[in-house]
Amino acid sequence: MAKYIGLMSGTSMDGVDAVLCDITHTSCNTLAAHSIPYPTELLSALNVLCSEGPDELNTFSIADRLVAEVFAQVTLELLEKSSLTASDITAIGSHGQTVRHHPNSDVLSAQFSNSSIRGFTCQLGDPNTIAVLTGIDVIADFRRKDIALGGQGAPLVPAFHNTVFASNHSHRALVNIGGIANISLLAPERDNVPPKGFDTGPGNTLMDQWISLHCNKPFDKDGAWAASGNPHNGLLQQLLLDKYFSLPAPKSTGREYFNIDWLSNTLADYFPSSAHLESEETDLNLAPQDVQATLLVLTGETIATEIKRHLPAKNADGDVSEVIVCGGGAFNKSLVKYLEDTLSHYRVSDSFTLGIHPQHVEGAAFAWLAHAYIHDIPGNVPEVTGASKPSVLGAMYKKT
Repeated sequence: MAKYIGLMSGTSMDGVDAVLCDITHTSCNTLAAHSIPYPTELLSALNVLCSEGPDELNTFSIADRLVAEVFAQVTLELLEKSSLTASDITAIGSHGQTVRHHPNSDVLSAQFSNSSIRGFTCQLGDPNTIAVLTGIDVIADFRRKDIALGGQGAPLVPAFHNTVFASNHSHRALVNIGGIANISLLAPERDNVPPKGFDTGPGNTLMDQWISLHCNKPFDKDGAWAASGNPHNGLLQQLLLDKYFSLPAPKSTGREYFNIDWLSNTLADYFPSSAHLESEETDLNLAPQDVQATLLVLTGETIATEIKRHLPAKNADGDVSEVIVCGGGAFNKSLVKYLEDTLSHYRVSDSFTLGIHPQHVEGAAFAWLAHAYIHDIPGNVPEVTGASKPSVLGAMYKKT
C-alpha cells in the first residue's frame, strides 16, 4: 500500500479537507483527516469570484496562490497530527477550489463571438505552491482533460466509488450532498458494467445562502430551521420547472447557476406564471423558514426522483438496493429523513456504513485520482461525463 493525501474544498466553501489514505488498485483505506476554514478575507474573495465582476484577473491570481497556501497548511497540519513526514506520502491529489464551471459554453463574452466561446472549468489553488510548501509531489488539474475530450469535467467521483464501494450483490447509489448534489449509480460487481452518475442539482447551496441571508448562519444545523417551516407545494413545482432538472445525463452544474439570484428570480416570476395554481397557493407572503423547507424538499426530491428513475429497488435475487449518503448533507437530519421516507423501498444509510466518514469521501476520491494518475488508470467514466474516451486525468507538479 502507498499513502496519498486528497485535498478538497467543495462548492459550499465551508472548509478545506485533507484526507490521508492507504491505497492499492482495489482498496482505499482512510487513515486520518483534518479540516480548516478559509480566512475570512479569502472566503469573501472566492465568493465574489463565483460571479462576474470587476478586477477579476488580479483577484483570481492572488486567490490562486492564497488557496494553495491554505491547502498546504492543512496538509502540513495533517502530517503533524498523524506523526508523518512529507517523505511518507507518495503524492497529493488536489481538487482545488472551483469558482466557475461552464462546460457547455453557456457564457457570454464581450471579447468573443458566440462561435468562439468554449466550455471551461476553473479551479484555484496553484499546485506548484502546494508542492513547494509541503515538499510533496502534487497531482492536480483533473477536470480539464475530460472537458478537452468533450466531457462535462464532472462528476469525477464515480470511477472511485465504483472501484472502492461497489457491492458484490446489490445495486448502490452513492449520493454526495455538498453545495451541489451528485449521484453515482453502481451496478453489482458481478455485472461488470460501468457506473453512471451526474449532478442532480442543488445540494446545500441554496439552503446555506437562504439561512445566511435571513439568520446570519452559515448553514442550517440538522435542518432544524427547515423543519420549523412548511414546504410550499406551488413554489416547489415552480422551482422544479427549471430546465436543468429535465436535461438528460451527462450533465453537471454549480453555484454559478443555482444560487440566491436563481432563487430570487424564481420567486419574482412565481406570481405571473402560476395562474393555474389554487388560490391559496398564490400568496407569496411566505415565512423565510417556509422557503427553507421548500428548498430542502427541492434537494431531496431531485435526488430521489433520479434514484427511482435509474436504480431498481431490488435486483433479480431480491437484494434491496442501497442508497449511501455522504457530504455535508449527510448531517442534515431533516434532509436524510426526507430521503428515507421518499425512498422507503431502498435501504438508506450514510457512508459510515462503508467505513468512511461522510465528509471524507470526496477527499479520499482525489487521493485515489492521484494514485490513478501515477498508475496510468483512467479517472473519468465517459458514460458519466460524456467524454469521447476514458483518460488518465491530471498533471504532476514536482516538489523540486
